[in-house]
Amino acid sequence: MLLAIDTSTAQTGLALYDGVRVTAELVWVTRLNHTRELAPALSGLLERVGARVEALQAVGVAIGPGSFTSLRVGLAFAKGLTLGRSLPLIGVPTLDVVAAAVPLPPAGSEPRPRLAAVLQAGRGRLALVWYRAAAEGWQAEGPAQVTTAEELAAKIRRPTIVCGELTVEDIHHLRRKFKNVRLASAAQCVRRPALLAELAWRRWQAGEVDAPAGLAPLYLHVAGGPPV
Repeated sequence: MLLAIDTSTAQTGLALYDGVRVTAELVWVTRLNHTRELAPALSGLLERVGARVEALQAVGVAIGPGSFTSLRVGLAFAKGLTLGRSLPLIGVPTLDVVAAAVPLPPAGSEPRPRLAAVLQAGRGRLALVWYRAAAEGWQAEGPAQVTTAEELAAKIRRPTIVCGELTVEDIHHLRRKFKNVRLASAAQCVRRPALLAELAWRRWQAGEVDAPAGLAPLYLHVAGGPPV
């Protein structure tokens, strides 16, 4: 059984996955209490499915971008579990989880829209990764970058799906591009730890595991400011 952990932002999640079924999933918004809430949440999740921590076979963790502090808490928690029990550890970029929630457009539709996956990066900024539709799913077109909803809207000149954490003001800016922007639904914009679990499972089965000592959070650096 694989445990998925996502503490990239205030939206936090855990999931248990056995390769066939998501046996448990929990998503909540924390008030920056990741450190106090993770262990009890995992204990409760395992209890609900009648399992013990010894049943875990691997751990998948979202590695960012996201909040500087919360990412460190989640990664430390994941490393503690894997080092203490010699389990495989699999890091997954957070915005890959966002993208995985969006169905691929039909292959025959032209032009096929791009996907802009975003999450809050503090101070009115967004972390952004562009994705293109491929046969095997959404594929990232480059590294994560820092932007704002207004800047993102200005860059969109062809059909684009926007998915992820957005404020009311962000949505207002993006809706001005009503001809080219399709906003994903609120349900699709929730980062589901079950999707993180599936992505981590595939990488684990393909032998793509990470050394705990070398796995670090993915931060975005803004000129003149702290990492985000």
